[in-house]
Amino acid sequence: MYKKINLFLQKFISKSTIYKYLFNLSPMYRRTCGRIIHVTDDLSCITVRIRLSYKNINYNGSMFGGSLFSATDPIFMIQFNELLGHKYVIWDKTAKIQFKRPAKENVWIDFKVSGEELQNVREQADENGSYTFMKQVDLTNKCKTIVFATVEKEIYVATKEFYKKRQEEKKRASETKLYK
Repeated sequence: MYKKINLFLQKFISKSTIYKYLFNLSPMYRRTCGRIIHVTDDLSCITVRIRLSYKNINYNGSMFGGSLFSATDPIFMIQFNELLGHKYVIWDKTAKIQFKRPAKENVWIDFKVSGEELQNVREQADENGSYTFMKQVDLTNKCKTIVFATVEKEIYVATKEFYKKRQEEKKRASETKLYK
């Protein structure tokens, strides 16, 4: 549903504006307490702020770890979807959060993707059919002087042709097991 809305709105509004406001309005993201506050025109940098509030404060008076993690969850996957274009299928494979200190203030996260990194991902996926890589992001205070947590994500990128072929192979293998 969100992809269809996005494609329709791109006829009238910039990708960065759509990215920011669709995320902030979507019920799935609103529940994280994270808000996208800045998106560069080329989508290479996205800044998220998570406000400490009654909605995400834990028993010890710091920010609930689930809120920290869930606010980071969809950003890289959709960012790469938009940056690479619709020739690719992108999935998060694994994710890990390492808590470093309690967040007792607002948290800021900068999701950055360089042009070189994007080119490398595109080349690897085109050459091999798929490519898996790691991305890491720090959850900090506004001044970037305190790191509350680090999130590491393993991201899978495949060309649509390769991905479709793999899905068909898995389906055939599954059907073969059913009939044995």
